[in-house]
Order: sequence, then C-alpha cells, then structure tokens
Amino acid sequence: MKAHTKETQATMTPAKSLQFLKEGNQRFQNNLKANRNLLEQVNDTSDGQFPFATILSCIDSRVSAELVFDQGLGDIFSVRIAGNFVNEDILGSMEFACKLAGTKLVVVLGHTSCGAVKGACDHARMGNLTALINKIEPAVAAVKEPKDENLRNSKNLEFVDNVSAKNVELTIENIHERSKILSEMESNGEIKIIGAMYDISTGAVEFYE
Repeated sequence: MKAHTKETQATMTPAKSLQFLKEGNQRFQNNLKANRNLLEQVNDTSDGQFPFATILSCIDSRVSAELVFDQGLGDIFSVRIAGNFVNEDILGSMEFACKLAGTKLVVVLGHTSCGAVKGACDHARMGNLTALINKIEPAVAAVKEPKDENLRNSKNLEFVDNVSAKNVELTIENIHERSKILSEMESNGEIKIIGAMYDISTGAVEFYE
C-alpha cells in the first residue's frame, strides 16, 4: 500500500475516509496488516504529506491510532493528550490539519478504562495533572447515573466508560463551539467530525454515527 499523494487525497470524502478507518480497524482486529513498505513511505512522503484523517486520542499506550486503524506514514494526523479533550492549541492543530493540509475527517477517540477519566471520576489532585483533570470533570457531572456517590468513582468501570463516552460527546461540542473554521467546513460538507470508542479488551472501535 502506497502513501497518500495529493491526487489520492483529493479523491477522499468524509464518508470514504471513515470507511478507510473502519476497514483498517477490522484488519487490526483480525491481525491482518495491509501490505506496506514503511521505508518506501518514508521516501514517498519526504517532499510532502497528504493525510486523509485527523484523530484526537488519549496518550494511553494501548491506543495508538496508527496501529488500531492499521495506517501507515502520511495517512493520518495523530493528536494525543490524556483524556482526549481539546484546548486552543489542539483546536489550532486540527484547523491546520483540515483547512491547510486537507484532511476530510476528524475523529475524537475515547477508550474504555481510561486512566485520565478514572482520575476525573475520583477528582484526583496532583501537580499539573489537576488542571488536566478539571477539563474532564464536566463529563463526570453530566453522567447522572448512578446517583449513589459511593458508586461514582473509578472502581465502577461501567460508570468510568459512560463518562468516557460523555467526554467524547462534550469534546465534539467544544470543537463546534470553539472552532468556527471546523464548524463551517463541516456545514459545507468538506469534513465530518465524529466520535468513537476503542475497547481495550477487544481492539474494536465503535463509531458514534
């Protein structure tokens, strides 16, 4: 499989880009990697890059977007931060990726048993991590069940995963509210912004369509 070129990127649509990621995740689950020569892709992308998707995911060592979607060099922009939320810098990176570099799809990828989300559920406080946790805590408050405070913590993995899903939803809302560029591009059909959840126990990605 060759690296994307300006010509192949131009043929990509938001829907086609999403299908590429779905097919890549199926290959990953079945341990069937696409046939690609990474060193050849190094050479092919030395003069430019033409990715088709931008993926915001967690720093979790088990959730590498390139691996779980079976993508090669030059295929995706990968933005990683604990808890997969957005700030001004990440939004600027996404705007660059879509408006200037031509990606057609933005994926906010959460995952099960997320450590950052667990920290938010427990209202953890530690150094600079405190400010990061504060950005995820709105998702904790937005999940109304269970009401019993004894069950609203990191020991309740169902609650943790529900908060992770809500965090993806709120992150997409933040993208729409805080990035006029990305919102207008989506309204014009140039890009699609979509949420997804990676299951660390199966390797499967569920897209929120």
